[in-house]
Amino acid sequence: MNNLKKILQKVVDYYKEVLTQDISYFHLPDVSLVAEHSEPAELGRLLQLILGCAVRCEQQQEYIQIIMTMEESVQHVVMKAIQELMKKDNPTAFGTELSGDPEQQVKKLLEDLSELMSEKEALAQRCQELDLQVAVLLEERNSLLAENDVLTDRASQLDTFDDPSKPSGRKHSQLQQQLETLQEENFRLEAAKDDYRIHCEELEKQLIELQHRNDELTSLAEESRALKDELDVLRNCSDRVVMLEASVETYKRKLENLGDLKRQVKLLEENNMTYMQNSVSLEEELRKANAARAQLESYKRQVQDLHKKLSEETRRADNMAFEMKKLDEKHETVLKEKEVQHIIKCCH
Repeated sequence: MNNLKKILQKVVDYYKEVLTQDISYFHLPDVSLVAEHSEPAELGRLLQLILGCAVRCEQQQEYIQIIMTMEESVQHVVMKAIQELMKKDNPTAFGTELSGDPEQQVKKLLEDLSELMSEKEALAQRCQELDLQVAVLLEERNSLLAENDVLTDRASQLDTFDDPSKPSGRKHSQLQQQLETLQEENFRLEAAKDDYRIHCEELEKQLIELQHRNDELTSLAEESRALKDELDVLRNCSDRVVMLEASVETYKRKLENLGDLKRQVKLLEENNMTYMQNSVSLEEELRKANAARAQLESYKRQVQDLHKKLSEETRRADNMAFEMKKLDEKHETVLKEKEVQHIIKCCH
């Protein structure tokens, strides 16, 4: 049962992935009944699915040739199973395809093949009937010839045999006419038999041509499937190229924004250097103020003011350094750019 389940699942996957055919309409076989009781109906459904894979796979020509070598009764059963499986295909899916779809043409070829097989069987049966009629006529002809020989022997003994006025002459004339009629009927049946045999040969030639066309359509179907796959790959590549181009444009804009941020950082560094120089100058003035004791009080007040300014400038420098670090980490965002511009304005 496990093996049958695996086979059934693989067959269903093959229909969906390789043949791109939805078989949800088909009543799947119950493998438990097949495994336990060998149920003929369920086993027939499983074999019908496998047969559908065989006549539509890459080696379909090989399997079709094997089917053609089977007995005619078996061929009819196989053709009926294939037609039943293909007729149950989703009609909307076939309606959306082009009229020149190779799978549609393969279906048409199978129908033509079935019709030719039916016609071939009818002609073969007709040939058998003609053979039986010819055999009966030959037996009748042989019997008439034997009777004619007997009558000829008797006629050699009778002088009045050729005289139509005599009973023997009339009988001879009737037998002669009947013999000629049977000979004409025999010739007509022989000609009809030859015509039917020629017609059978023509049908066999048409069958071979249809098989060749089936091979060509199969190769075209494979080529079409390969081209569809290649087209899907190219479409995916095109979509990826568009995405990459958009990413490149985004990175270009980010690089431009990064250049502006670098220029702003450089300007902040220059301002910081200026503030450092001012701080050094203020310290120098503080030392001079300590040397001049006469102006100690005024200098103290100035020093206090300068220390306050220095603290404010140091705090501002620290803030600017912190902001500069944040700009280095988040230079992409427009909000930080506005904050930096605000800081630059405050510094000025």
